[in-house]
This record gives sequence, structure tokens and C-alpha cells, in this order.
Amino acid sequence: MKTLEEILPRRAAIIGCGDIGQRVARRLRAMGREVTAIVRSLPAAHALRAQGLETVQADLDAEAPVLDTPLLFWFAPPPAAGAQDTRLRRWLASRPSTRRIVYISTSGVYGDCGGRWIDEDAPLQPVSARAQRRLDAETALGEHAASQRSEVVILRVPGIYGPGRLPRERLAQGLPVVRHAESPYTNRIHADDLAEAALHAAAWGRPGAAYNVADGNPTTMCDYFTRCAALLDLPPPPQVSMEEARQVFTPAMWSFMEESKRLKTGRMLEELRFSPRYPDLASGLASCL
Repeated sequence: MKTLEEILPRRAAIIGCGDIGQRVARRLRAMGREVTAIVRSLPAAHALRAQGLETVQADLDAEAPVLDTPLLFWFAPPPAAGAQDTRLRRWLASRPSTRRIVYISTSGVYGDCGGRWIDEDAPLQPVSARAQRRLDAETALGEHAASQRSEVVILRVPGIYGPGRLPRERLAQGLPVVRHAESPYTNRIHADDLAEAALHAAAWGRPGAAYNVADGNPTTMCDYFTRCAALLDLPPPPQVSMEEARQVFTPAMWSFMEESKRLKTGRMLEELRFSPRYPDLASGLASCL
């Protein structure tokens, strides 16, 4: 069986090279690959260049960066408003020659599933506007792959946690959570595991396939915030009923209360040949300090 080092091409690019992108870049460079990072802001570009990473500054809302690379990781988010991912669509309209694209989508494209266990064949019924834009991106990529004979692999990702990504400020403010009995199911993936899964998708992902990328052990939001508080030595968040939460949560916070699902990850385990290093919160949170 070939390894990642034997399969991955010599060159790769990462559009939207933030936290996850930088984790992927470090792994690729450790394998001796050439990596080009595309970021929006000048300070971010300076910071990546200081790390020795070839970097291009580009505003995806105004231009489509020209890349000559067989492998692309698209980690840039859609715009904050609208029905489409115009950033991605602008780039695809430039008819890029990239052979394989790994795209990070969201498990939000499934919408609310009433807490059921679901696999990648579940209906796509996004509720939130941000998830609708992600589904538009998936659709655009599928159309591009069909017309340009390129390969697209979709990763449907839930909440990401890891060092520097814990809800310390929210907990320090004492904001409430929905009590355990009413709290929706949520799925998570450690940042390091997501980066590694993206590399496995680049190597073994089936063209046109989507993969749920999660640790496989969903819990409730109440459980997650309570565990984080204990880890950070902060008071546990106050618990309120779902009805009380509807009155006090911001629209952004409430949007996460409207969906409950548990992600099956069998396709990821089998086809991507990837098993999370952190298969649950107990092991993953301990690594965050």
C-alpha cells in the first residue's frame, strides 16, 4: 500500500491558508512538497512569508488568483451574505487547470436531522444562510468537475476545536447554554485531525464523493461547553431551557440550536483510510493546553 508521501504530488496550493491551512502546509512541507498559500490580508501574507511559505495575497471578492498546481485545498469561506459562494464561482469561471480540489464544506448542509445518525447520502436541506452558501459551493464544484474533467473531494465538517480554538471568552462572560436534557447533538473534529483528513482526501478521496469528517462520538453542546469550562478552570456555564435560550441567545447563537444530528463516519474510515488521533472530547480536549 502506498503512503501519503508516495501519492501526493510535488506541488500544492491552499486558498484560505488560516489555521487549518497552515497545519496542512506544515505537513506537506515536511514531506518535501512545494506549497503556495493564498490569503486575503497583507499582515497574514507577511506572517506566512516569515515562516518561509510562498504566499500570494489576493482578494477573492475581486480577483481569481492564477495557479499552476495539480492539487488545491480550498479552505476560504464563502462571503458573509448572499445565496452563492461568489468567491469560489469567480475562481471556477477562470477555468483553472487544477486536477484535484479538496473542499472543506460544512455538515450544516444536512440541516436539522432531529438528532438522527446520518451518512453522506442523507438529504441536503440546509437551514442557515451560511450552510446554503456552502451547498452552492458544492454544486458549483460538481458542475466544474463534470465540465473540466477535474476531481473534486468534499469534506463535510462540523465544529472544529483545538489549541487556541476553545470558547474561553464565551465561558469567561458566563453566557448560558441549553440544559443537557434539551441540548441538541453536535459533532466535532480536532484541528489536527481535520488537517490530516484533508491530506488523506487528497490522496485517496473518491472523485465526486463527500465525506463526513468528525471524531465519530457526538455529544451535546451543553456537554462540550461544560467540559471546556472544567479544562480552562472556569465556572461551568449556567444552563437554561430551550425556550429561555430563544429569548436571550443572539441570532448567530440560536442558529446552532436549530440543528441536531449525529454524523456517521464509516466512509471516511474506509475510503480515506483515516482514523482520528482524537476520537472523542476526552482525548482531544486534553491536547488543547
